[in-house]
Amino acid sequence: MVSRSGVRTVVASVGLVASGIAAATAWQLGYWGLFAGAMLVAVWLTALEWSRTLRPAWTPDPVAAASHPLAPLLLLDAAPTPMLAVEGGSARALNRAARQLFTTDDRLRPVPAELADCGASHLRHEARSWRIDRVMLGDGMVVALIDIEQEERAADARASAELIQVLGHEFFNGLAPIASLAESGLAALQQPNADPALLRDILATLARRADGLQRFAEAYRSLARLPDPVARTVAVGPMLRDLARLFSGRWPGVALTVEAPDDLKWLLDQDQISQALWALLQNAAEAVAGRQDGQVALTARRTEAALVVEVGDNGPGIPPDAALRIFRPFHTTKPKGTGIGLSLARQITQAHGGSLTLSDSTATLFRLSLPQRHD
Repeated sequence: MVSRSGVRTVVASVGLVASGIAAATAWQLGYWGLFAGAMLVAVWLTALEWSRTLRPAWTPDPVAAASHPLAPLLLLDAAPTPMLAVEGGSARALNRAARQLFTTDDRLRPVPAELADCGASHLRHEARSWRIDRVMLGDGMVVALIDIEQEERAADARASAELIQVLGHEFFNGLAPIASLAESGLAALQQPNADPALLRDILATLARRADGLQRFAEAYRSLARLPDPVARTVAVGPMLRDLARLFSGRWPGVALTVEAPDDLKWLLDQDQISQALWALLQNAAEAVAGRQDGQVALTARRTEAALVVEVGDNGPGIPPDAALRIFRPFHTTKPKGTGIGLSLARQITQAHGGSLTLSDSTATLFRLSLPQRHD
């Protein structure tokens, strides 16, 4: 039969391992708040175990010290987050970062009033702002100081990286069909009896797509975020047929059918909705790639209160467990995917007050719904 002390030891050990994993992961990703929290939990568990097992006759024998419950505290010395033990009016540095910050070997003299005040959440020291995180331990506490400016710099770096990834994704997906359609135009021009009407259609589609992509990129560059929709009354049929021409140039081996009433018009941002639909079409084309009978359908219809555009394919479908994550930013199951297209498509749709959903049917069917708007 396992004793209570044995159970407590196992629980504490598991907690220390989990805290160590969380701290290591947070350190690698630059999540200093999470890192400090994990280390505080580790200190708390270590202190509890130490208080339970400490014996008066304990001596600092090197061999015994290696197996002593306080040994994990040595890991704190390399942590970049300053950590301190505070009790009453005194404070001691627990790691190298704290000793360097307060220029001390052990105790802080004087002790900043914010450290002893449990109601204080921030500290200004050495011309830098710090957030104070605390874990209470009996009459004292362990304090972690989080460099607010460093957190903000890390957040800015992540946001910049994500923005660059978004822009790279959209430029690549926008330029690939333009290049393909341009090659088709050159091939048609080299024919002995070039069709002027076909060339006009190709050039007009290229011009509209390039112009829309340029405006889209300029808005991202100036605002560093998805711009607000600039809604205008748009003929839906021609917009879908433009996408169909781009699609046939990009994936000539995939059959695409387009259905839309000739008189269907709607108030929307054509550049953004075209970008959202192109992401859905690309997803569908990749789903049926390599199939002899690969088919994609693009349809639009008007309901009582909304414009509904659907993109479906006869591919293998999306597994139920993956369906819950497909709209998450940067989630992808493709070796070279970025996980941006579907997330951006939903963001664009929601900015229009609409919704983008995945049908529960066996085949893949995305439904984009835009509510009726007025000028």
